Amino acid sequence: MESNKLFSPVKVGAIELKNRMAMSPMTRSRAIGHVPNDLMAEYYAQRADAGLIITEGTSPSPNGQGYARTPGIYTAEQVEGWKKVTSAVHAKGGKIFMQIMHTGRISHLANMPDGAEVLAPSAIGAAGQMWTDTLQMQDFPIPKEMTAEDIKHTQAEFVTGAKNAIAAGMDGIELHGANGYLLEQFLSPHANVREDNYGGSVENRARFIIEVAAAVAEAIGKEKTAIRLSPYGVASDMPHYAEIEETYTYLAEQLNRIGIAYIHIADHSAMGAPHVPVEIKQVIREKFKNTIILGGGFDKEKAEAAIESGLADVIAFGRVYINNPDLAERYAHNLPLNQELKMDLFYSAGAEGYVDYPAYSA
Repeated sequence: MESNKLFSPVKVGAIELKNRMAMSPMTRSRAIGHVPNDLMAEYYAQRADAGLIITEGTSPSPNGQGYARTPGIYTAEQVEGWKKVTSAVHAKGGKIFMQIMHTGRISHLANMPDGAEVLAPSAIGAAGQMWTDTLQMQDFPIPKEMTAEDIKHTQAEFVTGAKNAIAAGMDGIELHGANGYLLEQFLSPHANVREDNYGGSVENRARFIIEVAAAVAEAIGKEKTAIRLSPYGVASDMPHYAEIEETYTYLAEQLNRIGIAYIHIADHSAMGAPHVPVEIKQVIREKFKNTIILGGGFDKEKAEAAIESGLADVIAFGRVYINNPDLAERYAHNLPLNQELKMDLFYSAGAEGYVDYPAYSA
């Protein structure tokens, strides 16, 4: 007999989700001038049949802006832009968390507002290049090593960003602690060679991320605060290190102590990244008592199995939500999926390849 747990409601933090499907955070680069707009409101509203929408990574400050045309949450204009999005999603019965993403060293001045700085735990540049609209592909720069004052200031920016997200009507926020961005840069001994109390031991390298989570939870409520982690991920020049398991075990314990709403574990092995051992997911599940969201290469059957096994409470679907805006509807009624995916338009600026994927019609 087919299990239908995927379509059962579940409480996450303070909110009730109508199903256990989340739409993964995905950069789509439609925020011209870093401001959310009507096109983005249409895109998210089209996908409001997900139990939870997690927005694309959104910067808490000018220094956190990494990519071309990604949104921010640090100006009044951005808050107003996001209100269009949350109103449109809520009008269709959806729930939405903002992913707050400070990219740290994965940035370039050509993509940042005037006066911004590329900051990181240590002055170690990431290998690789990134797209800029004005200069095309550019090498990652050597970042400025954050001072004690920069650390305090940046933590305060996360708090302000979270408050602004709630003011814009978000149901909560997800801190981006994955994919090699600032929070994960502190965790990694390859990116963080500091000699103060934010570097060295596992506890010290985890300090920044835990302090940010605690401060945000204090400011907006722990039930509205969540985090995304990517143990064993290698995105944005994050080589593996000996204490990965110890690091994420410690993080899960500390985040459990704070009592945040969920931990979202990203696994990009389905897209060719290294295998993420199931053991680390089990450890996080065991140490963290609230909701676990798992993402990475799931289809309906695998999602049901992961929920049935108790490894996850909610499953995040990424790319398949791009070309199937009504994915939950299609899965619930066993309707065929749209297979066409315009990958060359993932990060373009317009409506094409963004809001023009149709819902299912018989």
